[in-house]
Amino acid sequence: MTTPVLALNGVSRSFGPIEVLHGISIALAPGRVHALIGENGAGKSTTMKILAGYQPPSSGEVLLDGRAVAFATMGEAEAAGISMIHQEFNLAEQLTVEENIFLGRELKRGLFLNKAAMRAEARTLLDRLQCRVATDRPISSLSNSDKQMVEIAKALSRETRVLIMDEPTAVLTKAETRILIDQVRALRAAGTAILFTSHKLDEVKEIADDLTIMRDGAVVYSGPADAMDEHGMAEAMVGREMSQLYPAKDGTPGEIVLEVSGLTVPGFAEDISFSLRAGEILGIAGLIGSGRTETFEGLAGLRPATGSVKVKGRAVTIRHNWEALELGLCYLTEDRKMRGLLLQKGMRENLTLQALHRFSHGLLDQRAEEAALDQAIRDFDIRGARGINVGHLSGGNQQKLLFAKTMLSDPQIIVIDEPTRGIDIGTKQQMYDFIRRLAREGRAIVVISSEMQEVIGLADRVLVMRQGRIQGEVTGDTITEDAIVRLAMGVGQAAPLAKELQE
Repeated sequence: MTTPVLALNGVSRSFGPIEVLHGISIALAPGRVHALIGENGAGKSTTMKILAGYQPPSSGEVLLDGRAVAFATMGEAEAAGISMIHQEFNLAEQLTVEENIFLGRELKRGLFLNKAAMRAEARTLLDRLQCRVATDRPISSLSNSDKQMVEIAKALSRETRVLIMDEPTAVLTKAETRILIDQVRALRAAGTAILFTSHKLDEVKEIADDLTIMRDGAVVYSGPADAMDEHGMAEAMVGREMSQLYPAKDGTPGEIVLEVSGLTVPGFAEDISFSLRAGEILGIAGLIGSGRTETFEGLAGLRPATGSVKVKGRAVTIRHNWEALELGLCYLTEDRKMRGLLLQKGMRENLTLQALHRFSHGLLDQRAEEAALDQAIRDFDIRGARGINVGHLSGGNQQKLLFAKTMLSDPQIIVIDEPTRGIDIGTKQQMYDFIRRLAREGRAIVVISSEMQEVIGLADRVLVMRQGRIQGEVTGDTITEDAIVRLAMGVGQAAPLAKELQE
């Protein structure tokens, strides 16, 4: 066996009295892709941070080329050839693309920056990823998928022996994901050791040579990736049967609670008309860029919009988000880290922020807030130490907290944008159960999703958007991939284009 480039041997990690990793051993070999999977909160991120020099182990060894090492900083790890692509973007928002790629490693000509050389090299790296963004654009102006491509380009710019990739495809389209996987294969062929984490088990099955599965801070499987299928991976991750991912569509929609006519969001959507019933889950499908998110941000007062809106038969005007909330209409954002939660605050502050009037009678009633948090933890199975900042929770637990925050204002119409982005399959199942439970309670639900199987598995009815307009509707037994593809592509034959839609 080839000596691993980088390994952990019996590593444990504690935060105060709480041990979150229990004797983890993992070895990354040159020229191989090692997948690390597990539920949110299983310990994957802590494991990766120890490998990359961001955190020291509490016990056990980090081995580089078979010798024990102790990285004092991530800079020391990078100097040893270890790079990490973070799930949360590690970019300076006000700097340009090229400035971010070379931040801390600027190219110079004498005493001055060699901006031409950095621009040319940045362009070469982005072209490898088929990313067309201009190198002089500020990061703050980019989409999430383009930001991820910049993160990847930054990693490729280094002389990397070990590349650690934390959910690199979570915000990428299918086409961008194909490009990334091709780059992973090229790096593997060049002898780079790669640690790849993803909640998309089809990607793991496609790309991984070796596999480690974690649950509750411990390794439950370590071996060849081809020895386990996707179903087996899912069951090992969650420790239970996963055959019934989507709950039964057993509700009976009630009266119309929302009527939208001629809604226009300038630059994004035009003449959007639909209705929504109590107890119904309405899916919104379409290609990236079809205007799905912007349409419902406009409806919820988060963007300028015009058109007619009726809530329970009464004409209303929604110009601000708080007006939508007062009408019982709540929008749950797709970007929980930047727009949904305050990452530097605790769970209690985040939970009650949108409904502070319920806990304030001159002074804030923190005891009532704590009681509300107790209830939310029980109702939504939120796992994590109460006192920590929300930024330290796993992605799945952040999403559960965002759900709980949304429901604390008791909305009757709920728009949920990308409900399971970046979370594991076990938490996905919980989210689907939460959403169906809300519909059974008589609430009206809109689910916007880029995952076609999610739309098909959840929705009672699906609207398909194309180029800022509603192209058509599918219901009942007609909610199929081919029917959605046909509408999303605006063509007559769906079957040959299913793969193109996914890309």
